[in-house]
Amino acid sequence: MTDCLFCRIVAGDVPADVVYETEATLAFRDVAPKAPVHVLVIPKTHFPDVAALAGTEPGLAGEVLASAAEVARAAGLMTNGYRTIFNTGRYGGQEVFHVHAHVVGGAPLGPMVCM
Repeated sequence: MTDCLFCRIVAGDVPADVVYETEATLAFRDVAPKAPVHVLVIPKTHFPDVAALAGTEPGLAGEVLASAAEVARAAGLMTNGYRTIFNTGRYGGQEVFHVHAHVVGGAPLGPMVCM
């Protein structure tokens, strides 16, 4: 999808600070981090959200989760913990409609949901 920011990152048309890559996934630092470590993990193939990914390609969904775990391990987050977050839809806070996991950690994160 040429109008999708993350597809353009995968294609190399938009630069990103890549921290991890597999044949099927790409992980890069968030441009507006909410914690000392804030990395986005995406499948290289476009899916609008995690439900579409899991329903169509459950094996690829597992690869995204495995990549998120590797990002956390490489960032030194395993000892004190971290969050892996999928925002789905407008009410869920999704801003880019290409499924992505946020790997967030490196400091206490506070409450899970603020209203």
